[in-house]
Amino acid sequence: MAEKAIDIHKLESIFDNMVNMMDQSKNDIFTISEQSRQNYDEMRKELVIIKEDISRVITEGDYLEDMTRHSRRRLADVSKNFLNYSEEEVRQAYEVANDLLVRLSINRMEEKQLRVRRDELERRIAALLETIEKADHLVNQVTTVITYLTSDLKKVGEALETARQKQEFAIQIIQAQEDERKRLSRDIHDGPAQMLANVLLRSGLIEKTFVEKGPTSALSELTQLKEMVRNALYEVRRIIYDLRPMALDDLGLIPTLRKYLATVMEYEKGTIIHFMNNGSERRFESNIEVAIFRLVQESVNNALKHGNSRDVWVKIEWLRDTMNIVIKDNGQGFDQSETKEKSFGIIGMRERIELLKGEMKIMSAAGNGTTVLFRIPLEDDIIVE
Repeated sequence: MAEKAIDIHKLESIFDNMVNMMDQSKNDIFTISEQSRQNYDEMRKELVIIKEDISRVITEGDYLEDMTRHSRRRLADVSKNFLNYSEEEVRQAYEVANDLLVRLSINRMEEKQLRVRRDELERRIAALLETIEKADHLVNQVTTVITYLTSDLKKVGEALETARQKQEFAIQIIQAQEDERKRLSRDIHDGPAQMLANVLLRSGLIEKTFVEKGPTSALSELTQLKEMVRNALYEVRRIIYDLRPMALDDLGLIPTLRKYLATVMEYEKGTIIHFMNNGSERRFESNIEVAIFRLVQESVNNALKHGNSRDVWVKIEWLRDTMNIVIKDNGQGFDQSETKEKSFGIIGMRERIELLKGEMKIMSAAGNGTTVLFRIPLEDDIIVE
């Protein structure tokens, strides 16, 4: 049974709804937190006032208690020496003592009420503070979950898109391999195979000429045969070179590139390739040098085949820990915002540069040529002493 294709847009819609609901819940929690914080601030202010009132009431109570003790002593003295005081003085002593006692009682009651209110405020403030902390913690957790969800959704979408691109890339690679086999078959058939067939015919002709016309005529035919064999050998070497430049193993990257670019100019009449190499060249492992060679080869081929360029600049710069490669042409360029149907060449270069842990940047515009920049880190494990 064929598996159903994953609907990325439907997944995105489900995730978006879930994220929106969580985001709304986060906002509600945040509102509760802010209201609690506002109540917390108001209660803190009231608590400060309550504590100031308690301090004032305690001070007044101490004063009233002291005055009450003094009035009691006065009243006791008046009561003991009743005959020595006038009626007015006795009445005044009783009134003062009673008034102070009433005021002290009211003071003690007010202090008690203030202390009860203070304790209540402190309990509510502690509860509000705990609520605020929990709300803030919950907001942070929800924010973290939303962040993970949105980032994971993006990664899932990117992963699915990458998988789709790689599947298309694999199909295009198979097609490219088949096209390459056809090209090699055609090159061998039209080149070395035809030449070897002619060599076989010429060898028979030489034998016949020698018998019928003598050695002089046969020698002339033999000279032409040697030229034909030389051309066939040249074609065979060219085909082998296109498959894998063996000079890489013996000479290294830079000499092989020089030779390759010179060969390209021989075949592409009217094309000039300007090659510059700045810095101290280093040797890499074989597979690394092949990968870098293919990057330059693909870029140059794109400039000639797709860009219709007549001038191409290839510059290699060796820095202490980086190798920079620039391939620039004066061709027709292209609009980078448009998706190319046969852009697997660029995808292939990106695959190679990722294996080299490097970076690739393409700058192009219609009618203004193309510049390709590769930055390759020169790590110790790829350099051969």
